Amino acid sequence: MQGIVRAIRSWQETLKIANSHHSCRRETNQVEKILEGSESRGSSSPLKGLENITVAEIVSRNGDGSIGSSWFSCSADDAAIDTVQNVMARNNVGSLVVLKPEGQHIAGIVTEGDYLKKIIADGRCPIYTKVGEIMTCEDKLVTVTSDTNILKAMQLMTENRIRHVPVIDGKLVGIISVVDVVKAVVKQQNGELERLNEYIKGESY
Repeated sequence: MQGIVRAIRSWQETLKIANSHHSCRRETNQVEKILEGSESRGSSSPLKGLENITVAEIVSRNGDGSIGSSWFSCSADDAAIDTVQNVMARNNVGSLVVLKPEGQHIAGIVTEGDYLKKIIADGRCPIYTKVGEIMTCEDKLVTVTSDTNILKAMQLMTENRIRHVPVIDGKLVGIISVVDVVKAVVKQQNGELERLNEYIKGESY
């Protein structure tokens, strides 16, 4: 009976995740449009000025010293259903870092897309499927370092159709997301507009 109840709950969580997955596609499409606009406009692109800015400079540092978006973790031995219900849904996140037993060393990443494609679509039982069976393993991960150019990070995201990239300097130091990148571009655009307004008003030379 408990197994049936958990299975029903897993489908409820799946519906929530499906809605989140749809909204995240829009974020990726937004970054693609920004890059396409950059290529078509050349030197007049709003991305001009970001060429020498690194991941560490553009994304915020958290209270614990980590870089980028807040992130949550799990282990490869965790049950997929527990991970979705107790971590993803509860914290309203679409991906989790899978850590090795020793701590801040990454074993992989598991996303809501992994859950949908590798469990629900394949008809597998989320109660008995381990995170390690559906995650993207360490050797297949797309990663950056804290000194990676922000435009390079954006390019990696769009080319690989991913929304989260681990920042690794020997060990995991943070996560950057599509949202972080879009905010960086918007911030850069706003800065250019403010400088232009100051020039027009004669407040600067």
